[in-house]
Amino acid sequence: MTQRLLDKVALVTGGARGIGLSVARAFAREGARVVIADINHAEAETAAAGLEGGRAMAVAVDVADAGSVQAMIDAILAAHGRVDILMNNAGVGGNTPFLETSLADWNRIVGINLTGAFLVAQACAREMVKSGGGKIVNIASLSGQRGGNGRAAYGSAKAGLELLTKVMAVELAEHDINVNNIAPGAIETEMAKFAHDQATRAAYNYLIPMTRYGTPDEIADAAVFLCSDESRYVHGHTLNVDGGFRAAGLMFKRDAGPAA
Repeated sequence: MTQRLLDKVALVTGGARGIGLSVARAFAREGARVVIADINHAEAETAAAGLEGGRAMAVAVDVADAGSVQAMIDAILAAHGRVDILMNNAGVGGNTPFLETSLADWNRIVGINLTGAFLVAQACAREMVKSGGGKIVNIASLSGQRGGNGRAAYGSAKAGLELLTKVMAVELAEHDINVNNIAPGAIETEMAKFAHDQATRAAYNYLIPMTRYGTPDEIADAAVFLCSDESRYVHGHTLNVDGGFRAAGLMFKRDAGPAA
C-alpha cells in the first residue's frame, strides 16, 4: 500500500455509488480522510461506513443549491479544519433529442452538472487558498467533447465544465491548487447496466478501440494519480479514460489475405 494521500482531507461529491464510490474507496486505501457527500444522506452514510480505515464521514448536499454547498463545507471544516482534495463528481445524465429537450430538463441538467460543479469547486478553492493549496478534479465527459444523439443538455454542461476547469487552472495556479479533468468514456456503472441496451453496447464497443466498457475502478485509479503529488506539474489538463474512444478514427478489421 503506497498511502499516496495519507491524512489528506478528500471530498467526493456524488460519492454514495458508481464512480464516486469507487473513487472514495481508492482514496481511503491511499490513506485519505474521506468525506462522502451525496444528495441521498442515507446512502452516503452506508458508503462511508464501508470504507477502509474507519475515518470517513458522510454529508448531505444538493450541489445545485449554494446554501447546501456552504453547509457541507462548514461540516467538513468543523470535523477536519480544511479541504485538501475535491473530486467534483456529482451529476445527472440526460439522453433527450435536441428538439424534445424542455427548458426544465435543460436547467436541471446544467444546474447540477455545471453550476453545481462551479459552486462546490469555488467553495472548496476558497478554503484551499487559506490552507496553502490543494487538488481539484472535475468529472467531465466524452459527451462534452463530441456531438452525440440526445446530449444537448448533458454534453453542453460537460463541455462548459471542461472550459471552466481551464479557467480555474489559470487563476488558481498562484495558490498552489492543481485543477484537472477526467473525461470518462463508457463506464460499466449500475446506471449503464440498467440504461444501455444491446444496440447501445454494440455501438460503443464498435467505436472503442479496446472494445469494452471501462470500470469505475479505472476512473478511480486516474483520480488517485491526479490527486497525488505525482501529478504536481499536471495542470489544466483533461485526462480521457475512454479506451481510446476519442483518439479513434476509421476502424475496420484488416483482411488477413489469402493463405500462402
